[in-house]
Amino acid sequence: MLTWLAALGKRNFLTIEILALTFTIEISSRQRSRTINKSWLKHASQELALATLANLRKKKPKHLTLKALKELESRGVLSLSLVSNRQIKELNAQWRGKNAATDVLSFPMGLVPPEPGIAWEFGEIIISVEKAEAQAKEYGHSFNREMAFLVVHGFLHLLGFDHETKQEEKEMFGRQKQILDACAITR
Repeated sequence: MLTWLAALGKRNFLTIEILALTFTIEISSRQRSRTINKSWLKHASQELALATLANLRKKKPKHLTLKALKELESRGVLSLSLVSNRQIKELNAQWRGKNAATDVLSFPMGLVPPEPGIAWEFGEIIISVEKAEAQAKEYGHSFNREMAFLVVHGFLHLLGFDHETKQEEKEMFGRQKQILDACAITR
């Protein structure tokens, strides 16, 4: 599933599968700057995925159907990769034409589920652990809170949300806050 990271040419990583109902998150760590609390990340990612899907069911956006949300919950697969600033800079340059490190990249693979019985690999979220550490310090909150924010932010991008206009930003950031609050993840 690590299609976007294949460009980096490395295959050494740790994979943790997280089941939320039958929704799966595959997590890989390709960075060495920080030891990640795998137990916390496993638990938080599971809660964040469930809270995001619950938020979308409660106030369904126009671009998603309830059927698609149910299908995503029952057989969706999300890849979450933790990388260094150098690695995310390479990906950002390759895929967005921006020669700078960023905090999170999202690569959607489609909002239309495949044939019944097939896992729905709908996207990848790539997070720079170094950027997350720096931003946590800059914003005055914990590293875990920053990671949670970036997971939700990337997940919403995969699901078709953006923040290019004021209205889009208001909706996306409003949902992010609701989701983090629902999981008791505060600043």
